[in-house]
Amino acid sequence: MSNNLIPILKIGELEAKVPIVQGGMGVGISMSNLSSAVANAGGIGVISSAEIGMIEPDFNLHPKKASIKALRKEIRKARSMTNGIIGVNIMVAMSDFNEMAIVSLEEGVDILFIGAGLLLKNPLNLVKDKNLKTKIVPIVSSARAFETIFKYWARHYNRIPDAVVVEGPKAGGHLGFKEEQIDNPDYKLEKIVPEVIASAKVYEKKFNKSIPVIPAGGIYTGEDIYKFIKMGASGVQMATRFVATYECDASEKFKEAYVNCKKEDITIIKSPVGMPGRAIKNRFLENVRNGITKPFKCTWQCLKGCNYRSAPYCITQALVNAQKGNLDDGFAFAGSNAYRINKIVSVQELIDELIDGYSQAASKFN
Repeated sequence: MSNNLIPILKIGELEAKVPIVQGGMGVGISMSNLSSAVANAGGIGVISSAEIGMIEPDFNLHPKKASIKALRKEIRKARSMTNGIIGVNIMVAMSDFNEMAIVSLEEGVDILFIGAGLLLKNPLNLVKDKNLKTKIVPIVSSARAFETIFKYWARHYNRIPDAVVVEGPKAGGHLGFKEEQIDNPDYKLEKIVPEVIASAKVYEKKFNKSIPVIPAGGIYTGEDIYKFIKMGASGVQMATRFVATYECDASEKFKEAYVNCKKEDITIIKSPVGMPGRAIKNRFLENVRNGITKPFKCTWQCLKGCNYRSAPYCITQALVNAQKGNLDDGFAFAGSNAYRINKIVSVQELIDELIDGYSQAASKFN
C-alpha cells in the first residue's frame, strides 16, 4: 500500500476502510441517520445512548423505558440503512448504563464505546464472555486511566479491551479533565497519545493481541489524522465536524449554531453535574453565568453524579431543547474547532475532504 493512502482501521476482525470513528454525541445528535451515513462512507458510525428516549412521546413520563425503546429502534433503523460498522456510545455515569449495554448486546452492535467513567466492576459480566462478538472500547483521558482499566481486566478477567479511544481536552461536551488542565500543555492530546501507545504495547505483547489506539478531541483535518497515525495511532475519532452534515440527527438551528459561531464563542462551562464542558456561548449560558436559574422538576436522576436539588438548570432538558432547535432554552456542546466550520456538507463530502487532506499531508511529509 502506498504511504499516501489512508490506512484501514482494524479492531479485531472488524475493518473500517476509513480510519475514522464518528464520536457519539448525546441527547439526539448522533442517532441512526448520522451513524449509518458514516458507516456507508467507510467509517465507524456511532449512536449515542445518552437520553436517546427524547425521541419518544412518553419520555417525560417514563424516561428510562423510553430510552430502552428508542435505542433498540435506532440500532435496528441504522442496521436497515447500512451494512457498515455501527457502534453505540454508553456513559458509565448514566443511571441506565446497564440497560443500554444489554440492549446494545442483544441487538448485536459491532462496538460498544464506553466513556464518562472507568469500566471496571460490571454486574453484566460484559468482559467475561469469551464468545462476545461485540467489541468493547473504553474511552480514557490519560495513560493512567488506560493502565487502571487494562490492569483490572487482565487480573480479573484474563482478557483486555479490544481498542481504546484517547480523548484530549479539546473535545466538546463534558471533559475528563479539571478546568486548570484544559489549557495546560502537559495534558495535550499530542502528549497523552504516545504515553497510551507505549502502555498499549506492553499489553499487546502480553496478550498477543493488537490494541488500536484512537485519539479524539480537536482533530479537524486530514493532516491532523495523518499526524496521529504517524505517531502510531490506528485511526481517529471525530465528532464536531459531523454535526455540520445534512445527515446529522440534530435540528437545522443546532447545526447553524456551529456554522455561525466565532472562535470567541467557544467557551468552557461548569456543568450542573460538576464537570467542565465545552459549548457555544449563547443567551441561555450568559443568563446561567449571571445567576439566573431555570427551575425544573427532575423526573429521574439520569446522571449518577447530578445534584439536581442544587443545579441551576436541568442539563438534559437544555440539551433536548437545543437538539430540537430551541436554543433560547438550551445550548450546543461543541469541540474547540467548531468555529472553523462555515457550511453544512454531506457525510460523504466530509469523508472525501478528510481522505484528500490525509493524502496531501502524506505526499508533503514523506
